[in-house]
Amino acid sequence: MTDYIVRATAAEGQIRAFAATTRDLVEYARAAHNTSPVATAALGRLLTAGAMMGVMMKGENDLLTLKVEGDGPIGGLTVTADSKGDVKGYAFNPGVMLPPNAKGKLDVGGALGVGVLSVIRDVGLKEPYVGQTILVTGEIAEDLTYYYATSEQTPSSVALGVLMNTDNTVRQAGGFILQLMPGASDEIISKLERTLGEITSITSLLDAGNSPEMILEHILGEFGLEILDRMPTRFYCNCTKERVEKAIISIGRKEIQEMIDEGKGIEVNCHFCNKNYGFTVDELRELLAKAR
Repeated sequence: MTDYIVRATAAEGQIRAFAATTRDLVEYARAAHNTSPVATAALGRLLTAGAMMGVMMKGENDLLTLKVEGDGPIGGLTVTADSKGDVKGYAFNPGVMLPPNAKGKLDVGGALGVGVLSVIRDVGLKEPYVGQTILVTGEIAEDLTYYYATSEQTPSSVALGVLMNTDNTVRQAGGFILQLMPGASDEIISKLERTLGEITSITSLLDAGNSPEMILEHILGEFGLEILDRMPTRFYCNCTKERVEKAIISIGRKEIQEMIDEGKGIEVNCHFCNKNYGFTVDELRELLAKAR
């Protein structure tokens, strides 16, 4: 299991924790979308968050969507995850290039700018649950920490990171989400804040060879950490040619006929995985016969 998520508890249930290593899935996204380093960092952070938040959901068919829309040059990001550890996503402008920020790091905040974070949970009810907050920094981890505090009233600490190689491939990626359960004692809170204050970055911990379990042990060891389970996570898109056919059929006979009349095939692109599906004029005629 290369990429995986650990679910844990500590302080006799007063803290719940998730930690993930996601290098392979972020590298897959980078290669699929040909993202620039800053877009890789932004998308990789949101994919990592989505994977962890997805496995927090209970139902087999539950779906989580994270959307970040800002006035910066990247435009925005969309990530969708399920409760089984599958996640997919894309950046609106994957080729955006920016100079490093004041700390010499990839300027994710500058790429996203001022905007809104939306968290949409579809758990099979009539309407999905939608929570929204402003982007506090655009650095994603801080924005999610703020979201949990304001929209879900759950004090949380979110850390997300992507470290790049000099050839712009992904060297490390991962993160953690720690949450205080109702009734957590002041002593636990102040101890945890102290420990978190000593952490430099999630990517430096991963780059030093720490696994998600070791990172949680490092942060929560003194609180009686209990690892509950480990689950694989991956970049996975469920698009198929058959699904694209259904989408074309759904647009109606008039539009399909217009495509046929143009006398050349079409190509349909999947936003999430960047795969292209080609349809010849003959295939379009077959779809026209099935359309209403």
